[in-house]
Amino acid sequence: MLSTYKKKPAIGLNGFAVEGWSAIISVLKKHSTDKSTVVIDCYTGISHEELQTQITQLESDLFIHTKDLFIPESDATVLTARFMTDDVLFGYNSNISLVEYFDSKKLKAAQQAIQEAEGRVVVFGHGAQLVANADTLIYADMPRWEIQLRMRKQEATALGIDNRKEPFSLQYKRGLFNDWRVLDKHKRTIYEKVDFWIDTVMPQAPKMIDRQTFFAGMDKAAASPFRVVPFFDPAPWGGQWMKDEFDLESSKVNYGWGFDCVPEENSLLLDVDDIIFEMPSVNLVYTRSSALLGKPVEARFGKDFPIRFDFLDTVDGGNLSLQVHPTTQYARDHFGLPYTQDESYYIMDAKEDAFVYLGLKTSVDGEAMIHELERAEQGELVFDADKFVNKIPTKKHDHFLIPAGTIHCSGINAVVLEISSTPNLFTFKLWDWQRLGLDGKPRPINVQRGKEVLNLDCDTAYTMTQLVNDVEVVVTGDGWVEEKTGLHKSEFIETRRHTFSVPVTHYTADSVNVLNLVEGEEIIVESPTDDFEPMIIHYAETFIIPAAVEAYRIRPHGASVGKTCMTIKASVRI
Repeated sequence: MLSTYKKKPAIGLNGFAVEGWSAIISVLKKHSTDKSTVVIDCYTGISHEELQTQITQLESDLFIHTKDLFIPESDATVLTARFMTDDVLFGYNSNISLVEYFDSKKLKAAQQAIQEAEGRVVVFGHGAQLVANADTLIYADMPRWEIQLRMRKQEATALGIDNRKEPFSLQYKRGLFNDWRVLDKHKRTIYEKVDFWIDTVMPQAPKMIDRQTFFAGMDKAAASPFRVVPFFDPAPWGGQWMKDEFDLESSKVNYGWGFDCVPEENSLLLDVDDIIFEMPSVNLVYTRSSALLGKPVEARFGKDFPIRFDFLDTVDGGNLSLQVHPTTQYARDHFGLPYTQDESYYIMDAKEDAFVYLGLKTSVDGEAMIHELERAEQGELVFDADKFVNKIPTKKHDHFLIPAGTIHCSGINAVVLEISSTPNLFTFKLWDWQRLGLDGKPRPINVQRGKEVLNLDCDTAYTMTQLVNDVEVVVTGDGWVEEKTGLHKSEFIETRRHTFSVPVTHYTADSVNVLNLVEGEEIIVESPTDDFEPMIIHYAETFIIPAAVEAYRIRPHGASVGKTCMTIKASVRI
């Protein structure tokens, strides 16, 4: 069957957009005078060479690259050392400001030179807006997933440090814990000042929109259903289900991950009169947090999107690593996180032999288990997970709740829709089944961290009564049923499952809603009062309903008319 899953969803709007360097330079020349200051600020991951080559067409009398004003790399290493730590995977969230990367003497000299310049001045690079008051301010943005792809190809230079030759894991660690936080903090201060936004995701094929179009896109997204751009990645345990179901590149050995709602890393596409402009979807969170998240959620989480949906595919693959997530206190103390990764596994599909590891068996000696995990980490024995951990058969539409501290992993031949809070990279692997990563090297095991957060009281009885299919019918109607399926009482996410063959009205209740069509070919999302354009959703697509929408209606559509459909919805408990 031909896949209906849409991999490039876009928000359509009218506005200003141009594509190609020739058109972009022409617009910038018209927007600036021969005696103006043009500032091009940027995110990491961009091609500095490409942008600098093209920007020189503005024929400036003075060109300043901010990298020439930065402190030496050795000083930048010292500046960030306490956040990068000695751990191979985990750092600590940075509180550095971008101005700290500048050499104060060089910065003052550059600012003096700008004041004395008689012709056009161009300032380019990270933090360029901090160097000069711009007559024209441009921002070259870059989504984090694209940055990661460039890191793997050794094409992405870090903030103030050229670390392209380092292993991907260390590049990603620097981005996650320091660079992206520093640059996001800076970017949040200049949204209202930026005149033009440039998309350089496709090399030598840039697009540019203006301020009015940028905010028109933000306003439309914050007032209607939308989807971010999903991305997919192989894994040592990856499967084949997504490859077929989503019509992904067949040459890949597998796809283990499918990220369909991680706004920090996903892209958001604007279709501006048939020009597709790509930007980080987190721009919407930063600029329209109240309308998107809801005021109570914003008050609790600030400008963080607190809900994540992703797929884990082990069909014809292998077990995930046996793992545990840190408690909130541990995450605060060790990583500078305000909250941790509580989660759940909703089973999208499963073969007959599918299973999930979850919770400890009753009467397990926790200290003995940890001792064997430590010996296994050293290669002294093969850890017997079945001896200590509940191995639970699973089927389609089961829902497993996984509070922080719970030992768990998906087994073979299952497709998991993982519903969780958004902190990422905070998984402590306890056992990885003696396998290597895709790079041919062992993946880091974290028994020492894991044992500090492992909930040894989560035994079989607790697991089966509290964490497995804790489903409660909330309300029923003619042709529809609403069920509460979790999450656990210690977690802040609420999930509701709707089974329906007729239109069902939903209410956001002051919280952003994230949904996935877990059964049925096609539905349509509509406004009961015609406040937004209807949106068609296909099987397995995740979609976001901003809190500002307040009410929306979902009904079977197309091939699903007259049939039963099912959605799973997550929101923040208020």
